[in-house]
Amino acid sequence: MKKYDVVMIGGGHNGLVTACYLQRAGLDVIVLEKNAWVGGAATSRELTPGFLYSNCSYVCSLFRPEIMRDLELPKHGLQVISYEGGAVFTRDGDYLASYRDHDSHRREFARFSKRDAEAYDRYARDVTRQCRFIQPLLMRTAPDPFSFKPRDLQEMLYLARKFGDFSPSEMAATLRFWTMSISDFLDEYFETDVVKAYLALSGIIGTALGPMSPGTAYVLLHHYMGEVDGSVGAWGYARGGMGAVTSALASSFKASGGTIRTGADVAKIMTHRGKATGAVLADGEEVLGKLVVSNADVKRTFLKLVDESALPERFVHRVRHFKMRGSSGKLNIALDSLPEFPALPSGSSCIRGDLHFTDTIERMEKGYDDWKAGRWSADPFVDMMIPTTLDPTMAPPGKHFVSCFVQYCPPKVEGNEWTDADRDAFAETVIRQISDYSPGFRERILHMEVRTPREIEQEVGLTEGNIFQGELTFDQLLFNRPVPGYAQYRSPVRGLYICGSSTHPGGGVMGAPGRNAAAEILRDLRHAPSHMSSAHDVI
Repeated sequence: MKKYDVVMIGGGHNGLVTACYLQRAGLDVIVLEKNAWVGGAATSRELTPGFLYSNCSYVCSLFRPEIMRDLELPKHGLQVISYEGGAVFTRDGDYLASYRDHDSHRREFARFSKRDAEAYDRYARDVTRQCRFIQPLLMRTAPDPFSFKPRDLQEMLYLARKFGDFSPSEMAATLRFWTMSISDFLDEYFETDVVKAYLALSGIIGTALGPMSPGTAYVLLHHYMGEVDGSVGAWGYARGGMGAVTSALASSFKASGGTIRTGADVAKIMTHRGKATGAVLADGEEVLGKLVVSNADVKRTFLKLVDESALPERFVHRVRHFKMRGSSGKLNIALDSLPEFPALPSGSSCIRGDLHFTDTIERMEKGYDDWKAGRWSADPFVDMMIPTTLDPTMAPPGKHFVSCFVQYCPPKVEGNEWTDADRDAFAETVIRQISDYSPGFRERILHMEVRTPREIEQEVGLTEGNIFQGELTFDQLLFNRPVPGYAQYRSPVRGLYICGSSTHPGGGVMGAPGRNAAAEILRDLRHAPSHMSSAHDVI
């Protein structure tokens, strides 16, 4: 039986990134993916004729440009189209427009409040300062603060020097920022409800916290520091849907000689005398490997795939208590024609960006209250986008694909498993809200896919449907992600690594966890990372 150098469990984007780097380093890598397609949460699927859906993730920005260059992803078909615009619709029939251009954005704020327009410059400056502090850490392995290894000490000194670049007042502001709620943070700058609601949205997406919960200010930062074509903070659509990202990764991997097996559901990670030796598939087939890398989340990896007897008791305890609570749902909708929003001027560029219907932070918080009670939000926060306004490849001529990301959606409904009736009622709540601002929207629907945490976990394998493989709170970042002592992509089992979003620096279609994991594996194998850009930062 053939023995691979590396057995990769899961064909999501981080798994493919790790596999690409290891294959290019000369290792023989096989990727095992349970579905009939690769991509994990970054997929494009045709579920109704002529329409491509971005089933889970739906916009591109966080994916690191260094990885795109290293793996030559544009050569393999990846193209990201940046979008400009967006709008928050208000209950009184008005709207707040958003623009990529800073001055245009500021003028729109002035339409509601001159004070908020003036504060926007200060806000943008302060958030950018936080981005500049955290962004270089994305592509570095988090140090172990309790280790006396030279490399960990060196990384701790690097963090201290970066923090030391701040003035005393900036240091205090940074510590406050990382622990504040997004609501409190925005209150220090703005007075207008709709302005604060617009800026707060990035603080709650994908997390089981409300806008008034401590720690949500950092979640905003996590979304703020992406870039498209060198434009920091920009967002875009991957041409052909988010599956274009993982299709390009799979193409790059196979071009380097890697092997992908779809329909290969891993049931168990094999271990022998404290070392990983391969994977057992659901049909009993064994796939042997010198190393095993799991792209599954930390709970699925160590609580379901690895025998508990092979793990330290304290480690298992910490994994069990890693916060990974589902809070999101998704509707993918095929429309017969472009929806109309009477509040927007004819031809407005806003329709090509993100559209929201929650105009106050209080409404967001009430939606979170529903989630805490085990119900989907009666007045949900919806992040609605129409990618086909910029990418016509995803629908037939004149038709449109609509993506609706929804907060809040609990992993269980009042303690019970989701039923199909619950799912349909959840979808109706979202469609009703959109229809309040877009008359005739319901009549345009040709097909709809509804994904609650149940569907997300069953298909993608994300525990409780948590899209970040673990919440992005301060106690679960850097050397605490996923658990203290194991934040460097290794595990208590020799030869078993993890590379998914449960590891530093966290979730989103970023690729950094996968790239960093590959760097650590190559370090352990004493392979030179000549094919990896900025390798001196992590190796």
